Amino acid sequence: MKIFFRTLLPIAILAISLLIPAIYVSAADQEFSIERMEPLPSLFKSTRYSGSLNLCGEKIPVHIHDVRERLEKEMLLALWDRAQVILWIKRASQYFPHMERILKEEGLPDELKYVAVIESGLRANAGSSKGAVGFWQFIPDTARRFGLRVDSSIDERRNLFKSTRAACAYLKKLYGQFNSWALAMAAYNMGESGLSNEISFQEINDYYQLYLYLETQRYVFKVIAAREIMENPGKYGFNYTSEDLYPVMQFSKVNLNLPSRIPLTLIASAAETTFKEIKDLNPDIRGYHLTSGKYEIFVPHGRERGFERAFSNSYSSWKQKNSSSGNSGSSTSKKYHVVRKGEGLSMIAQRYGVPLSTLLGWNNLKKNSVIHPGDRLIIYTK
Repeated sequence: MKIFFRTLLPIAILAISLLIPAIYVSAADQEFSIERMEPLPSLFKSTRYSGSLNLCGEKIPVHIHDVRERLEKEMLLALWDRAQVILWIKRASQYFPHMERILKEEGLPDELKYVAVIESGLRANAGSSKGAVGFWQFIPDTARRFGLRVDSSIDERRNLFKSTRAACAYLKKLYGQFNSWALAMAAYNMGESGLSNEISFQEINDYYQLYLYLETQRYVFKVIAAREIMENPGKYGFNYTSEDLYPVMQFSKVNLNLPSRIPLTLIASAAETTFKEIKDLNPDIRGYHLTSGKYEIFVPHGRERGFERAFSNSYSSWKQKNSSSGNSGSSTSKKYHVVRKGEGLSMIAQRYGVPLSTLLGWNNLKKNSVIHPGDRLIIYTK
């Protein structure tokens, strides 16, 4: 027993010595004192509702025990993940003004913007295991059905404005089919055919009374919870100032008509900004290049002035440089290299005496692209 206390005593002394600085609060740190900390609202209080609740003008039957229980669950889960809610609020100040304008122009309820919060957390590059991408999480087929371009060069599901227009068109169609915004949201989640089949089989046309996939049973309640918290942040302990929020997304537009494929660095140079900022403003552009065609590109606000001349100069210099390196021109010829076993992109570029970036550009490849024996690569030689 004596040996035990002899061993324990130094540990206890060390623990006390470590706790003393944490207990002590200096005068300069009084703003962090316990007296000034705001208590979080009671979670029980957060699930109490007085009066009626509505979604897009439609009454939510919270007097039904099952409905109330499902809503309470989503409210509590959202409030437990406070970091996620803070990010929702911060991103909302960045993107909601643009979404709200489009929803108003399309004659749709403003509350539909919370569908995007649940779908993607307001992240352009959000993706799912089912292939859904972007702010509104369109799968490729549905995106194309509503006019979005989705290919190896451009993915407009990541474009805030075009994807929001497409989501409006889809939600309008769903509301026209089901005559209920709750059902329209459910169909947005599970597909209109699946929802129609359930309505037909169960012989009931009320979202709150339908037995659906678990994800869809929760979906509309998640939207309601996001709206309740984000429209009443102080009530749920989210107190902030305008300085805590992200600024509204601002940009200027430039139009390009490209005769050939170019690297995005030319656009960044002409806009006097970085490659990263061009990618951040245009998340729908995939990879490092733009193929030939017409484009509307976002550049930092105010940088459209002088862009056309600067881009023309950058493009001419780039084209001349590429010509001298054997990318084009009358003094070059096009041939194909058949990849052999054991060859890599760097090895092939070295063999033909060209930079790796040039070889990648000729073949629309990326640095991490995988090649296989038998693949044919374009090579320009003098």
